[in-house]
Amino acid sequence: MSVFVWIETFAGRAIPSSWEALSAAKNLAEAIDTNLTALVFDVEAASIAAEAGRRGATLALVCADDSLREYRLETFAALLSELVKEHGPVAVVSVATNRGRELLASAAGDTESGLISDVIDLRLEEGKIIGTRPAYAGKVLMELTSNTATTFITIRGRAFPAPLPNDESALVIEEVAPIPAPAAIQTEVLDFASEAGKVNLSDAAIIVSGGRGMANNPAVPPADLSGDEANIWKAKDGYANTLTPLAEVLGAAIGASRAAVDAGYIPYEHQVGQTGKVVSPDLYIACGISGAIQHQAGMRNSKIIVAINKDSEAPIFKLARYGIVGDLYDVVPALTNALNKRLKS
Repeated sequence: MSVFVWIETFAGRAIPSSWEALSAAKNLAEAIDTNLTALVFDVEAASIAAEAGRRGATLALVCADDSLREYRLETFAALLSELVKEHGPVAVVSVATNRGRELLASAAGDTESGLISDVIDLRLEEGKIIGTRPAYAGKVLMELTSNTATTFITIRGRAFPAPLPNDESALVIEEVAPIPAPAAIQTEVLDFASEAGKVNLSDAAIIVSGGRGMANNPAVPPADLSGDEANIWKAKDGYANTLTPLAEVLGAAIGASRAAVDAGYIPYEHQVGQTGKVVSPDLYIACGISGAIQHQAGMRNSKIIVAINKDSEAPIFKLARYGIVGDLYDVVPALTNALNKRLKS
């Protein structure tokens, strides 16, 4: 009757949102009155498991085989499926990252178990696990359950607070063997490319986003640019010299609407919305974003939303707690200067 939580790792460390999954799993384990088991598949599994113990796990199933140095679905899913078949947990919980979604969906299929995805709340009702997730761009909440012995659950990032570590731990560590043998692995990870100094949208507590209005930059583009090329130049300049200084002051990530991405103002990895990233920061500042329903689907669960737009009828204002009707190129620099003064005083 244990509750499993998969601790996702990268470069020998747990990703921060894994502790949010541990928090959700811990609450569920306490409601069921069972133990919480951390699953750690990494060459540095021992140290990661120890941290899981300080955050509330009572048992850790670890595999430090070299074949698990990098995430590969074949090795991870085979091992997870085998552990589920062997131990029969009531639930397996992970954060809904790309890897978490893929791994739990694969293992759920292998074990013929139910899957509840992208939940923002979990509870136990008459012995059944009930997961709540937003639907229809967040306008309604769905309640999902499963009738299988084991329920796989992915949680939306930042929907559950991560438990703080403490000095005490009653953790028992059990080593498990890898499955399959390394010779059976069909893929090979050659290298990773990462951007230093960037704040990940999914993990960000604060996000500053720009939309189509970024092209209204009063800066003058080079004389050889006109039309769409001039607008792209002005928008890119706006992201670099207007939004980025504000983001740096706040320690925020830079986001964007689909309209801005489609227009070529900023790369796709910054897109927030139904076809981009779904985020739940503490503070979301929307600059020059009208607030189409597709964009709202990706950010409406932000704790505080601030909208800056020249159009007082923009849909984003219906969602925002604070709204400023004005030109973002006047408002954002003034806000940045005020924050700089406040933080330095």
